[in-house]
Amino acid sequence: MEKTLIATDSASDISEEIEKELGIKILPFTIMIGEQSYISRKDFTPEGFYDLMAEHDEIPKTSQITPFEFQEFYLEAAKAGYTDVVLVLINSQGSSTFANSLMAKDLFFEEYPEYEGKIHFYNYDGMGYSAQYGQPVIEAAKMVKEGKALKEILEYLTYELPRRKVYFGMYTLKYAGKSGRIPSAAAFVGDRLNLKPIMKIYHNQLVTGAKVRGEVKIIPRMVELTIADMEPGTPYSIIYGNEPSAAKAAEELMRDITGYGPEGYYPIGAAVAANAGPRTVGIAFHVKDEFENEGYKPQ
Repeated sequence: MEKTLIATDSASDISEEIEKELGIKILPFTIMIGEQSYISRKDFTPEGFYDLMAEHDEIPKTSQITPFEFQEFYLEAAKAGYTDVVLVLINSQGSSTFANSLMAKDLFFEEYPEYEGKIHFYNYDGMGYSAQYGQPVIEAAKMVKEGKALKEILEYLTYELPRRKVYFGMYTLKYAGKSGRIPSAAAFVGDRLNLKPIMKIYHNQLVTGAKVRGEVKIIPRMVELTIADMEPGTPYSIIYGNEPSAAKAAEELMRDITGYGPEGYYPIGAAVAANAGPRTVGIAFHVKDEFENEGYKPQ
C-alpha cells in the first residue's frame, strides 16, 4: 500500500501552519549572520529574521543542505514506513541542494541496501524560489490528503513546476548587490539613479525583467508583466517581505484586473531574504500554456 510523503526545503516559504496541517516535511537551511549560525524556521520567524538583518550590516550567508542531512532524512522516512518520498527543492542553478539530494539518494541505498525496493525517492528541481514551487508543493500535499495516487501527484508536479514563473521587485539593491545576484557596481549605480529592477525567475534563470525609476512604479509594472505572461483564470500567489502594505497593493491591483484574489501569501524566509533583501514584493503564477513539456521529470 502506498504511503507518500511530500517534502521540500525552507526556501519554499510555506507557513508552519500549512506545514503541520498537510504533513509536509520541510528541511531547513542554515543561515550565518556575523559569527552566529541560525537554523531557518527553528531559530526565528521571517519577521524575526528581518529584525536580525536590520541589526547587522553584513549580508547573511546561506548554506546548502548537505548530502548527510538528506541521508538522515531519507532514513527517517524509511523507518517511518513511507513507500514514496516526493521532494521538491530550491532552484538547482542557485544552490547545490538539489544535486546533494541526488547524491544522498545513491549513498543511502549503498549504506542501507535493505530498503532497496521498499522506498522510492522522486526528486524535483523546483526551478525557482518561494511560492514558485511552494504552492505546487502545497497542492501535491493536498492530493496526498485526498488519497490521490502517486502517479497522479507526479504527473501534476511534472506538468506544473516548469510552468511556474515569478516577477518580483526589490526596493533596495544592497543585499542583491553584495550577495552577487546583481553585480555590486550595478547595484550602486541603480541606487544612485533610483532605478529599481523587477526580476524574473523562470526555468532556473534569474534575470532582470524590467527596470523602473522610483518605488511607486514597481508594483504597477510588475503586475503588468505578470498579466501579460499569466494563463488567464489561473491562481497566483503574493510574495512579500517586511512591508505588508506592498503585498496589499499588489493584491488590490491584481484583483482589479483579474477579478479574483491570490491563492496564498508567502512572507519570504531567510533563504530568499538573505539575497533579495527584506524589502521585496513579488507574484508567482502559472504561465500561458504555449509549450510542450520539454523532458522535465523527477530524478
